[in-house]
Amino acid sequence: MSEVNRSPAFWRSFPIFEDFDKETIAAVADMASYRKWTAGTVIFQRGDDGAYMIVVVSGRIKLSLITRQGKELSLRHLEAGTILGEMAILDGQPRSADATASTATEGYVITKREFLDLITARPQIAEAVIRYLCTRLRETTEQMETIALYDLDSRVARFFLATLRQIHGEELPASANLQLALSQSEIAGVLGASRPKVNRAIQALEEAGAIDRSEGGVISCHIGRLLRLAEPEET
Repeated sequence: MSEVNRSPAFWRSFPIFEDFDKETIAAVADMASYRKWTAGTVIFQRGDDGAYMIVVVSGRIKLSLITRQGKELSLRHLEAGTILGEMAILDGQPRSADATASTATEGYVITKREFLDLITARPQIAEAVIRYLCTRLRETTEQMETIALYDLDSRVARFFLATLRQIHGEELPASANLQLALSQSEIAGVLGASRPKVNRAIQALEEAGAIDRSEGGVISCHIGRLLRLAEPEET
């Protein structure tokens, strides 16, 4: 990939652009610049100027915070079909986290000036951008709720379900296969736990019949059982 993909279907596969009309999609494609980052590249750091956003086409980017003591808190792992850096270009504030390419990554960069000029010229798209931001806020609230209110077995079940919904949408099938791109250490970082504890929680889900791990890293998920474990009844 070295040229900008100009297909409306491609751009609308990213939630922030899904309600843009054909002319606006063409304008977005015109302002996009192709970029690639090798694994381990620090793309931006907390406190940097938010001069652009990134449309991720392949690979994976980790968003994290580093404490003064050097401890890292993983916030999100962004894969193909996602966007990062949009908050800073919309509110004018510095970057709120570090972004690092976990694997070799390709994407498109859209600058702050050009995107804000597009919204000014086409104010009708502002509503679509607001809906997207509200969805992101709800996702963040749900992540905080999961960490604060649920035991680790439930948190891992909710993590699997959230990952499946990214693939299948809100209406999940009765069963589905999942191949995680994240290691157990990376999942532990997202869920605020240690890797050994996450490993034990995954084993507990398997013993409960909610998942079945096979060779090749494929996880067969029983959706009904995952849902019950994700929302355990109070005793």
